[in-house]
Amino acid sequence: MSMESTAAPDFAFLTSYGKTLLLIADDPRIRMRDIAERLNVTERATQRIVADLARAGYIDRQREGRRNRYSIRPDLPLGLPLPRDAEIGALVKILPESKGSS
Repeated sequence: MSMESTAAPDFAFLTSYGKTLLLIADDPRIRMRDIAERLNVTERATQRIVADLARAGYIDRQREGRRNRYSIRPDLPLGLPLPRDAEIGALVKILPESKGSS
C-alpha cells in the first residue's frame, strides 16, 4: 500500500464526542454552529454531544455575555477498552499549539 495517498479513509478514529472535545480544547469559545459545521452534523446533535460531555464531567460551561466559554478536564480518563487507560490531556496534546486546555 502506497503512503503517498492522501485521500481520507471511509472511517474515523474518533467519534463525534472525541472530535467535539478536541475542538473545544482548541478553542474554548467555539460556537455550537461552528462545531456542527466542522463535524458535518446538525446543531441539535452538537448540543446533545456537548450536554453529554458536560453531564459526564468532561467539560464545564461558563456564560460570557451571549457566548459560552468551555473548559475541559484533562485529568479524566478517556475510557479506553485497555488495561491501562489514558487521560484526556494525552489526547489534547496532539493538537498543534492548542489555544487552551483548561
